[in-house]
Amino acid sequence: MATPRARNTKVGRKKPASRANPQPQPTAWVKVPPESEAPEDVQILFGKFKEKTGFIPNVARNFALTPEHFMRWFRYYDFLMRNEDKSQLSRKEREMIAVVVSSANECEYCLASHSAYLREITGDPVLPEVLAANFRRAHLTPREHALLEFAHQITLDSAVMSSADVQMLRAIGLSDEAIFEAAQVAAMFNFTNRLANAMGWVPNEVYYHQHRSKK
Repeated sequence: MATPRARNTKVGRKKPASRANPQPQPTAWVKVPPESEAPEDVQILFGKFKEKTGFIPNVARNFALTPEHFMRWFRYYDFLMRNEDKSQLSRKEREMIAVVVSSANECEYCLASHSAYLREITGDPVLPEVLAANFRRAHLTPREHALLEFAHQITLDSAVMSSADVQMLRAIGLSDEAIFEAAQVAAMFNFTNRLANAMGWVPNEVYYHQHRSKK
């Protein structure tokens, strides 16, 4: 009697997909140009990012789809948020405005990145969480609270604002230059939040992990 042949259990089975080289997840809903295709000035800026932080922020990669727009935007953004000598607001105040505005606009990208920057500046891993949830519950100075109320109002309904909103800030000692700067910071993030939301920008995962230990 002939011995039955063993069934070939491998026939028709698909090999599992290789996990050795997973494809990177897209960081935007429109194309993101490779770093090698960026103009020289953009590549130089990318190099500075990598030297300082170890990575290129996705906002830079995504915005580089239109390189000249990106560079003009970045120069204004960088001066507005990073300069110390000519600013009327502290870095902490500017980053708090960024977090509160980004929370109101439900912008994942800017909320992740600027919460990380605020944790770095203050050494406080809790403050950005409270600001994002309800900034009025945060333990802040009267000046800080007033600035955040002003930025929040700009974000939610700037059309109903009046000179009384400016006078409120003057009354606690802010100069007109400081008030104007606060308005610019709020407006910057209302612009960037809407751009990031509309284009599906995804933050670098590293932002979620940075500076979580209390100093």
